[in-house]
Order: sequence, then structure tokens, then C-alpha cells
Amino acid sequence: MSKYDVIVIGGGPGGYVASIRCAQLGLKTACVEGRDTLGGTCLNVGCIPSKALLHASHQLHEAEHNFEKMGLMAKPPSVDWAKMQNYKMETIDANTKGIEFLFKKNNIDQLRGWASISAPGRVQIDEKTYDAKNVIIASGSEPSTIPNVEIDEKIIVSSTGALSLSKIPKKMTVIGAGVIGLELGSVYARLGTKVTIIEYLDYITPGMDKEVQKSFQRILKKQGISFIMGAAVQSASKTKSLGKVKYKLNKDESLHEIDGDVVLVATGRKPNINRLGLDKLNIELTENGQIKTDSKWQTNIPNIYAIGDVIEGPMLAHKAEDEGMAVAEQIAGKIGHVNYQVIPSVIYTAPEVASVGLTEQQAKKSDRSIKVGKFMFMGNGRAKANFAADGFVKIIADNESDRILGAHIIGPAAGDLIHELCIAMEFGASAQDVALTCHAHPTYSEAIREAALACGTGAIHA
Repeated sequence: MSKYDVIVIGGGPGGYVASIRCAQLGLKTACVEGRDTLGGTCLNVGCIPSKALLHASHQLHEAEHNFEKMGLMAKPPSVDWAKMQNYKMETIDANTKGIEFLFKKNNIDQLRGWASISAPGRVQIDEKTYDAKNVIIASGSEPSTIPNVEIDEKIIVSSTGALSLSKIPKKMTVIGAGVIGLELGSVYARLGTKVTIIEYLDYITPGMDKEVQKSFQRILKKQGISFIMGAAVQSASKTKSLGKVKYKLNKDESLHEIDGDVVLVATGRKPNINRLGLDKLNIELTENGQIKTDSKWQTNIPNIYAIGDVIEGPMLAHKAEDEGMAVAEQIAGKIGHVNYQVIPSVIYTAPEVASVGLTEQQAKKSDRSIKVGKFMFMGNGRAKANFAADGFVKIIADNESDRILGAHIIGPAAGDLIHELCIAMEFGASAQDVALTCHAHPTYSEAIREAALACGTGAIHA
């Protein structure tokens, strides 16, 4: 029987980062993964392949709409779907092999198979048993569905199936206007698919700032994506070549039907915990079916920890990574820390959408007095030169202390730009601190400085 200081269940962003940090801290570590490759959902069938397709489809958009304006007179390219899929797979392979290298470098044992916890400190993989002083559950999440909708990954697909369709569909119906639905809907819309998104709520991207929601939907409509809002999906069915979605409008309860070559079910994700044997151990769950943990990521069973998508909080790879490093520090006798108030979220469409901290609505609900600084990318020279002037930067600050409470960006490279404001918030900076920091010209980041200036005496280029 093999004995370890730590066994990590799951080789996704949370699991592999936790494994590496444990090993770096001198702990004998093993990581269990059921897939053939490391990286979890994110690297294999999530974040990375979707970003590859988003990048490819954006380049097609640039060639079709902006090349001629720049004097590039070549004919717009045609799409070779098989080659695009190969590009996606090469991107995945490069990343997964990188993690394998890091495991070897840090002397981490990779155990293949689907794990369960047979007893505290004991992990079962098929017929083999492994002992560990500590177990970290980082088994991630899986797509969730809704009643009367059965996924076959051919016509009615989850995000996994949508990444590997046999051909580009002529029509696609997307159920859900969250991150996954909008990103993948954007990919196929730019590849020529007629995309219709059905959403139960009256707005897209639940949880985001309302001004961002409205502006973002307006931009996506301009790009050719159709929306049916306030609609409750009743069922989805399929024939040999079509998927049909029946829905009811909330405003008048009228029934409607829409068909498409593909139906993408993008209704969120749920913790992947069914195989773990948690019920036998009496590990406590939350009301939402997530694993309940304390402030040190420990379950109610000593020395069994949980991180990432299986516990409360946003289901984000970088949140899981932070927790992975923190729990490793905790197990090694140090102090693990995650600042949950400064975890950014990003939607990787074109334009990108990024946010951190409080929305304007959340800030107004508190007792504090706030001020809002906003700057449109239309006033940014670099954005205009690059045909990327849609959107804005919005900073919410405390009216008395000037401390930044939240920030929201819709525009070019928003996912990268948001981190300036994350760092500012981490160190308790004021809007004036950002405004007085010299920003290189011409860059997209100048829009952040202008928004910070707008929290004070006013932006320069507005």
C-alpha cells in the first residue's frame, strides 16, 4: 500500500496547482485523474479549447470586415473546419503536456483512474488502495441540464459537444445567456451560423453590472446574435438532423417552438462529486449540493479538504488555483489565504467583458456613499485604430475614502486590463492612486486611468 502526505483527487486547475504547491513545500504528493490527460475540464473541454476557437473566429471576422479598411486586399478566407479543430487540439496538447512536465519536475505521482474515498485518509482507485495523511477533493464540475432536455452530444449538446461538432451548423439554438452560451454562441455566429439564444431571465450574464449587461447585449445583437429573453424552456427534442426547442414566454405564457441543426444546453454546471463516496463518510454538503468547508477549506472530516468547483463560490479556474495554493500552504503548516473580494470574472467574446468587486447596484445597496467614473473606449486612440472602440471602463469608488470598490470593463483586452484594478483593490488603492499613475500612450490601459480620473475632477478625453 502506497502512503502519501497528500493525495489530490482531480487534475484540473485546482488539483494540479494544489499538487505542485504541496510538492514544492516538501510533501509527498499524488494526484488522481480519471481522464487520459491532466488539466481537467478547463484545459481539455473548456477554457482553453473555447479560447482557441474564439481566437480563430475573431481572426475570420477581422479578415471579413476590417482587412480592406486597412488596405489588406486579399479575399476573405474560407473556413476549413477540420484544420480549425486540429489547431484546437494542438493547443490542448501543448498545455496538457506542460502540466505532465511540471509533475515530473516536482516528483508528483500521477495515479490514473476514478477515485473514491473509502475511509478518512484512504483513497480507492479500482482495486488499489492508497493511504494519505491528507486528501484534497478537487474533482471539478460537469454540465447541468434542465428537465425534458436530454443531451446526446450530437444534436443536443453540452459545451463539450459544442467544441467538437462534426461540421459548422447553419442554425444553432443556445439555451442560457451565461458565459458559456455567449462565448460559444459568439464563435459560431462569426463562423456563419445563425445563432439564437434563449434565456429565462430578462437580462444576460446574471450577476454582472446592469449597465454592462445592456451594453453587452446590444453589441452582440449588432454582431448578428438573436435573443429570446424571459423564456422558460419546456423541452428539447431531436430528429435525425434537427433539434427542436419548445419554450414559454414568461410575460404571457404563450408557447413557441424554434428549431436548429444544433441545440447547445448552456444552463450552468454542477459539482462532480457522485463517484467520491461522500455519503458513506457523512461529509456535509450545502443546500446547493456543494461540499461544505470551513475557512481553511477543510470538510467536517479532519484532514479531508475540498477546493474549486465542488465548494461554494464562482466556478472559475483561477479561483480554484488560488484555493489550491492556499490549501497546500495550510496543510504544510503555513497560512493559506484567498481574497474572495478580488477574484475577477471574464467573458472572452469580442469585445471581452471583465469585472471585479461590487457592481453599481450592489454598492448602492450598502450604506456607503459611492461615486462612479466611466470612460468610453471611443475616446481611446489605440482602440479606435484597432477597430475596437465598443465598450467602456467603469470604476465604482467610495465617495468618502475614494477607495475602489469594484470595476467593470467591456472592451478590447478587458480580461487583461482588469488586473490593474484587481491589484489596486488588493492593496486598498484609491481611484486617485490609479489616476496619478502614468500609463503608456497609446494603450488600451489609458481608458482605466481616464475612468479613474472621472471619479475625481473628470476624464481628459471625454
